[in-house]
Amino acid sequence: MAYAYPDGTLALRDVSFAVAPGERVAVLGANGAGKTTLVLHLNGVLGGGPGEVHVGGLRVEKANLRECRRRVGIVFQDPDDQLFMPTVAQDVAFGPANLGLAGDDLATAVDDALEAVGMAHVGERAPHHLSFGQRRRVAVATVLAMQPHLLVLDEPTSNLDPASRRELSDVVRRLDLTVLIVTHDLPYALELCPRSLILNDGAVVADGPTVELLADEELMEANRLELPFGFDARHLTP
Repeated sequence: MAYAYPDGTLALRDVSFAVAPGERVAVLGANGAGKTTLVLHLNGVLGGGPGEVHVGGLRVEKANLRECRRRVGIVFQDPDDQLFMPTVAQDVAFGPANLGLAGDDLATAVDDALEAVGMAHVGERAPHHLSFGQRRRVAVATVLAMQPHLLVLDEPTSNLDPASRRELSDVVRRLDLTVLIVTHDLPYALELCPRSLILNDGAVVADGPTVELLADEELMEANRLELPFGFDARHLTP
């Protein structure tokens, strides 16, 4: 797969990889490496370049966009981009209701999604009354209610305090779902994702066990990736 923006900037070059059902995979890379462009191909926001994208056996193309966008749930970096209804429950119900779910089935989908992220007790509250970490978990619930095949988390730990960071990681571990985590938080990638991809200049330059990639000092330096001071990747395994 390749993709160039209208001004001719080549954003993705010969990208090819597969993620197995149930895998948790991190996508790592410096700013401008192509991570966001890659993610936006997974549900058809971007496309049209050479190559194909398939999710659960379904090709991502115009004729399949509705189903593709159900199968691929993207949780953006700012939860307020996804929360706009008067109550949390209404936010979580919005997606499945637009797919035709109603009545008891819709109520069950909302309850199950909020339960999965540990937020069942806030359904009637206004999203803006919640903490940032709680809003991020509700944003995850809005995607889970659509019963996706693939959950994409874009910089999930940004602006989270340590407790909220841990609560979110607990949620991700419990999910029986394929997860792709786009992150600059390398310890978080190591904690949650046994496998990582490294993007650089629009190409996948490494694909392997997260602990091995992060312990490779030469690879890290070449791709402008840095672990926190004093952190040794070899001392923690997913």
